Amino acid sequence: MGLERIALISDVHGNLTALEAVLADIEARGIERIFNLGDYVGKGPRGSEVVDRCQQLCEVNILGNWDDFLPDPDREFDNEALRWWKKELREDQWTWLRALPFCHDFVLSGRQIRLFHASETTVHRRVRFDHDEREFLAMFENTEATGDGPIPNVVGYGDTHDAFYEVDLGGRTLFNTGSVGNSMSDPTPVYVILEGVPDTPDPAPFSIQFVRVPYDAAAELEVARDLGMPDLDGYESEILHGIYRGDFYSNAPPTYHRPPH
Repeated sequence: MGLERIALISDVHGNLTALEAVLADIEARGIERIFNLGDYVGKGPRGSEVVDRCQQLCEVNILGNWDDFLPDPDREFDNEALRWWKKELREDQWTWLRALPFCHDFVLSGRQIRLFHASETTVHRRVRFDHDEREFLAMFENTEATGDGPIPNVVGYGDTHDAFYEVDLGGRTLFNTGSVGNSMSDPTPVYVILEGVPDTPDPAPFSIQFVRVPYDAAAELEVARDLGMPDLDGYESEILHGIYRGDFYSNAPPTYHRPPH
């Protein structure tokens, strides 16, 4: 069996313009398999359309933290933007999102790969690029959330909106796909291409490629404005400048690195 490519996307966050640009790039490369690592909704104006597109095109769809808490039918929000993003979704989409699986395990070129949204225990715990060794090793463990499958030696996740790649001395690979719709620092949408021989236990060539796809962020912002989406200034800060809206509103100096102690 020959090499096969799989596109990994994550954290679209209602940014349909960015998603369509990435999907067009995936199609132009002749890639037919797409796995989505979660966070379809919230932050951007067209979560409902993003969900529909991902249901249509993604072979694998995984639960994200926004997909878990935003559509909760028993949860009321006192935040105008959260109420808007929830109301923008259909009730059948609430059900679909909250029923998504926590993780996806598979084999590629003899490597046991596990994909999830944020961490090995919950979609609501964040593991940043500047994690310590304990956090790194924990990402490869089986937990109640992941189940008792084969222990992975490659783990991919999203959530933080910061793409990175790391290999330890034990040969374990941890990577973050970055974000399609809400990328931080560099606001250009990013996704990952895995290439290898599927479903073989034997070692074979294997690669992880990060792809940046430019798109019309100004047009996306105009859609959000036309639809009357709240928190427009925060959205502009993120998709035009790669600055998290919390930092924007607090006037915190933007930095990619952890502040000195």
